[in-house]
Amino acid sequence: MKVDFAPRASRDLVKIGQRSRREFGPAVAAKLETYIRATVARIAAMPESGETVPERPGVRVIALVRYLFRIFYAPIGDIVTILNIRHTARKPWRGGD
Repeated sequence: MKVDFAPRASRDLVKIGQRSRREFGPAVAAKLETYIRATVARIAAMPESGETVPERPGVRVIALVRYLFRIFYAPIGDIVTILNIRHTARKPWRGGD
């Protein structure tokens, strides 16, 4: 499947990379980026593998356990849209921006 990033998810990636480099250094930031890319590739290959989000019909989520992030996405047709990437310590995502 093709993967598309919603504007919010693109901003999330930039912020995650900047903060990770600042707080943990470039090596950890590179590992995190690699892990996120691998997880997105897995989502593209198996879009039904994520848990459904009951309060958001059509949205699924996969946890990046090692790095404490969750990737929210919506598979529609042959496109998977990455909607949001949130740290698990943040308040639950309610949608929108």
